[in-house]
Amino acid sequence: MTIDTPAAPPGARNATLQDLATLLRDQQARKADIVAPAAAIRARSGRLVIDDSAPELGPDGVTMTACSYTPTDVCDQGIADKLGIPAAYLRRMREQRPDLYDANVNGWLDGDDRKFLLRCLRASGPHGGGVARAFLSDGYKIIDNLDVLLAVLDGIRQSNVPVEVDGCDLTDRRMYVRVVCEQVRTLAPALLAGYRSPFTGVSGADNPVVFSGFMLTNSETGCGAFSLVPRLVVEVCRNGMTITRDAMRAVHLGERLDEGVVTWSGNTQEKTLALITAKTTDAVSTFLDPSYVERAVRELEKNAGHPVTDPQEAVRVVSQRLRFTDAQQAGILTHFIRGGDVTAGGVMHAVTSVAQTLPDADTAHEMDSQAVRALGIAAAL
Repeated sequence: MTIDTPAAPPGARNATLQDLATLLRDQQARKADIVAPAAAIRARSGRLVIDDSAPELGPDGVTMTACSYTPTDVCDQGIADKLGIPAAYLRRMREQRPDLYDANVNGWLDGDDRKFLLRCLRASGPHGGGVARAFLSDGYKIIDNLDVLLAVLDGIRQSNVPVEVDGCDLTDRRMYVRVVCEQVRTLAPALLAGYRSPFTGVSGADNPVVFSGFMLTNSETGCGAFSLVPRLVVEVCRNGMTITRDAMRAVHLGERLDEGVVTWSGNTQEKTLALITAKTTDAVSTFLDPSYVERAVRELEKNAGHPVTDPQEAVRVVSQRLRFTDAQQAGILTHFIRGGDVTAGGVMHAVTSVAQTLPDADTAHEMDSQAVRALGIAAAL
């Protein structure tokens, strides 16, 4: 006997801005954010049953009743963290012993005097229920993806800088939006001298152009802060190098939420989104400034030309230190060879180009964010 497999909300990889907005509007319409005491939460057949979390129309009007939600992997991780249950053990119980899953979760909820925020998506069909996508502290500050996206786009509009969205990803963990400004560019001959695109074979020496840009990320499920991270885009292959040390972040921590179904006051929401819009205008003025792009490229070029005499060993060391998988390591070596740039810069390009090929957006983003570190490690060998 097994229990329900955690159902992830619908996501997207390399989507257009319009596609992303459509997905977010659908999720926004089905969201249910509930703050409940531990006593009002119980596990039953692997689903979370939450008291007073669903409106029901009866002869006496609308009343709140219990509703059950299937936890996602992210939600199970939150349960493990908050209740002190080893995550690997919780996953094993879900797969092999659903009775133990229920017993452990309910056992640790019994006598717990805390309240928790559960972020759910109601089912779109007529049968009720839905997905529990996060199990969080009642001090978690809700910053929703759709609101963030609209605020960032407003900040870009106010900045009056010509940009385009280069692609979007949406997972049950995070939203990613890649913004590029092709009008703010610099030449990077030292960075691209020996490089060719592993996708098309186009030579970087013939077109050593790097565009400015930045990456917007946000999590609705406790998997990271809202952030704006500068990003350099190589024209010949669209590899993106994120400069994580310069990121602007806003952590999802706030005041304790009141018990019940969460609703935002207009004033609170306006202040939060105004701050995000302001941060975006700051990011645009900083990250898309030609002098910033120039400095960032020259900083990368300091290490990029270091020769790699043993590619297999260099890729192995980089992969080991950055905890890349065996498959990722093999991919980096393949792309390094195809890229033809036998320098530390070639290792960095290989990491970013492999990241583009990964189907999982979270893994791709994590790999991409390590590319500059890979450059430093390879140059030091």
